[in-house]
Amino acid sequence: MKAVVLLSGGLDSATSLYAARRDGYEPLALSFHYGQRHERELESAKKIAAALQLKHWILALSLPWGGSALTDSAILIPKGRNENEISKEIPVTYVPARNSIFLSLAASLAETGKAEAIYFGANALDYSGYPDCRPEFIAAFEEMIRRGTKAGKIRVIAPLLQMSKAEIVRLGAELRVPFEWTWSCYEGGVHPCGECDSCILRAKGFREAGIEDPLLKVPLKVPGTYMVPGT
Repeated sequence: MKAVVLLSGGLDSATSLYAARRDGYEPLALSFHYGQRHERELESAKKIAAALQLKHWILALSLPWGGSALTDSAILIPKGRNENEISKEIPVTYVPARNSIFLSLAASLAETGKAEAIYFGANALDYSGYPDCRPEFIAAFEEMIRRGTKAGKIRVIAPLLQMSKAEIVRLGAELRVPFEWTWSCYEGGVHPCGECDSCILRAKGFREAGIEDPLLKVPLKVPGTYMVPGT
């Protein structure tokens, strides 16, 4: 069995990748350069995919219209928010229809590569309030694939959807995800900023799981130093 795995290089997508392997799928990793502020996450995705010797596609999809703090440097990334404030409303880090675009391309690759499933690291509990990470969105997209592709039945599997960040960290530890290679921060740089929503949620997960985040002790090497076979 094959599964296309959306691999951003973050904690959730890496854990989703390892869950696909646990479930008996041969992963086909798919990442995107969509005009985001930095490439640090992509370097993480490259390193993880290369270590597992996966087929790995990185597609350039620059979004010139901005519309998000992740694609427009003129929009400030929210920092220092209380955990209870996160997910109360759609934040400025939401990239318009990003997951619809990513899943559409994943469906095309799945159909072409005769994959039975798409693994998507969406989370609807400890998350940033994005509308395209909700269960109803995923169910609707799976129905769109059924109606709009020749293959018809390609499952959209979101193994982390109803898990807290602590549960995701525990699962990742069980599956031996290399947490030190993942990158969650909305900023680039050598070390995570520790203040953006993504950093706060990641810290919450590790704290509640009772596990130390190794990324804070072993920073990734300088971006651009990893070679991925076939890319």
